[in-house]
Amino acid sequence: MRLDARDLEILRVLSKEGRITKAALAERVNLSPTPCWERLKKLEKAGLIEGYRAEINLRKLGPHLTVFVAAELSDHTAASFQAFEAAMQRYDEVLACWALGGGFDYLLQILTRDIDTYQRLIDEMLNARIGLSKYFTYVVTKPVKGQGIPPLALIAGSLD
Repeated sequence: MRLDARDLEILRVLSKEGRITKAALAERVNLSPTPCWERLKKLEKAGLIEGYRAEINLRKLGPHLTVFVAAELSDHTAASFQAFEAAMQRYDEVLACWALGGGFDYLLQILTRDIDTYQRLIDEMLNARIGLSKYFTYVVTKPVKGQGIPPLALIAGSLD
């Protein structure tokens, strides 16, 4: 799907303000409501917009710990990777999991209440025999920059 500058602006605004009204979105991207709505539906239908969600202030909810884990599997077969990836879907504490090229096989982002809860989760993963052989824990001490707005124009390529 070829995107123009207006499409990218719609995506940029929505990535920052997912609850914006359709009328306000149309005004922000300098379109009348109907053409803006049509573009929005086209972006959704193409799968460029996967969903809308709220950002939760976890500090106001209660104590928590964010941990990044560099994980190495004991076996490097396709079946082992598939089994590990399927297992990651079952752990709610695993917010994100990326397959890596390089020294480690996966990078996990984990959210738990505290370090004890984190260690119990890792012990459970080791006992579940999902292929995890080595793991390296990196505790987040403070957020510096959160998940920002993606550089859409860079990814989509230069537009005229």
